[in-house]
Amino acid sequence: MPIKILVAEDEMRIRKLIKDYLLNEGYEIIEAEDGKEALQKFYLNNEIDLLILDVMMPKMDGWGVCKEIREEYDTPIIFLTALGESHDEIQGLDLGADDYITKPFRYEVFIARVKAALRRANKINEGIYHIGNLEINTNSRKVKRDSEEVFLSPKEYELLIYLIENKNIALERDKILDAIWGYDFYGDPRTIDTHIKTLRSKLGEMGDNIKTVRGVGYRFEV
Repeated sequence: MPIKILVAEDEMRIRKLIKDYLLNEGYEIIEAEDGKEALQKFYLNNEIDLLILDVMMPKMDGWGVCKEIREEYDTPIIFLTALGESHDEIQGLDLGADDYITKPFRYEVFIARVKAALRRANKINEGIYHIGNLEINTNSRKVKRDSEEVFLSPKEYELLIYLIENKNIALERDKILDAIWGYDFYGDPRTIDTHIKTLRSKLGEMGDNIKTVRGVGYRFEV
């Protein structure tokens, strides 16, 4: 099951930015534009793995949402706010928040804090990717599609991991060859195309995420 994150932020531009960041990491996102909607959606989706709450929201602020949720649930909560004073951070942590991120923020820092909160709550396991209906365990090198194991050749597996680790990046064929087959490979460069074809087939609908970039190579879109 993909990680499910509830994002409550009244500014649409910032909410969309956060959503794009998290979607890029393969998370499932539920949006709310005020505190009351955040509570409603939290109670309707009892499998929320993390909440990201803006402090200053209409109808009910982030403090109120956090306080009510903490009466029954220990779901990780990250506060997101433009307020930078230390007493605001202390108030949030006293209410039971797990972290506090001040706007504006950088992508790398934001995602690192999200992953840290999920890791502390044992919501993610290192070495396991969840992308769409795929689960990839890099420790056992097993790939599952809709909980059914998909049997990949060693090169197909390495190719899939390479594409995922460079998701949304157009990768040149030569770069893929060097990474998967090695610099001393002197075979037919079209072997990449053959492996991509079989990989797409084995991945089912997720195979459509492997896009051909004309004149360049391939890109795994998330």
